[in-house]
Amino acid sequence: MTIEPISIKTPVRVCAALALFLAGPAAAGGMGGGEGQYGLQAGGIAVVKPKYEGSKDYEVVGAPIVGPAGGDGNGVVQFKGVDDLRFRLLDHAGFEAGPLVGYRFDREEDDADRLNGLGDVDGGVVAGGFVAYRMGVLKPFLSYHHQVTGDDTGGIARLGLEARLPMFERFKVIATGGVTWADDDYMQSYFGVTAAQNIASGLAVFDAEAGVKDVFLGVSADVPIAERWSLKLSGRYTHLLGDAADSPIVETESQWQGGIGLTYRFNVAR
Repeated sequence: MTIEPISIKTPVRVCAALALFLAGPAAAGGMGGGEGQYGLQAGGIAVVKPKYEGSKDYEVVGAPIVGPAGGDGNGVVQFKGVDDLRFRLLDHAGFEAGPLVGYRFDREEDDADRLNGLGDVDGGVVAGGFVAYRMGVLKPFLSYHHQVTGDDTGGIARLGLEARLPMFERFKVIATGGVTWADDDYMQSYFGVTAAQNIASGLAVFDAEAGVKDVFLGVSADVPIAERWSLKLSGRYTHLLGDAADSPIVETESQWQGGIGLTYRFNVAR
């Protein structure tokens, strides 16, 4: 495994990495300020992630953090991941539902030798929706994410369970686990090898069909280290399954992702 130095990607990638890290418990929910004020946070993060889905090599992406401070993660706006910025429009008796937006990373041919001859896969904006149900500290959820700009790489659905773990006062930890299903377009775009790509790359022709793509387990934490300063930690493990795991493009089924950041909290008048 190799890890590339910190790099600042295109603005869209930076915003995507920002949304990924803001999936922590302090970023979603209430604004956290006093009466007549909004509570905001600003800082920076470093995120370590695979160079592409299935890669054994990693890259470090640096990005700024700007977003709402405070809240319990059950607010109107909920950051759950790069492709999962939720807007809770329906909230009744613990039931939540609404639209979501996000971004899907691209895959470039020069990300790895194994990708030579496969061409680039453009990333783009993701749109979809979610439903969830709060049961105390537990929240089962179902979400759907479809790329609507760039290449048509199809859609995925996630079925999972989120658990809020109160550790200490003001120290919030969220654990999330579940499975991801992907349609034919997504699987073929990121894991398939066509006859033309076989000729260009030398990889065997591979028809990746719709099905369960992976299982995942993640945890995020917001750790106050001073009155206005917070350390933000995030980790996620994903294990590829089915055709995703069997693809000749994949170097390893085990995919890790982690981040560390520091933010400063302040208030602005409404």
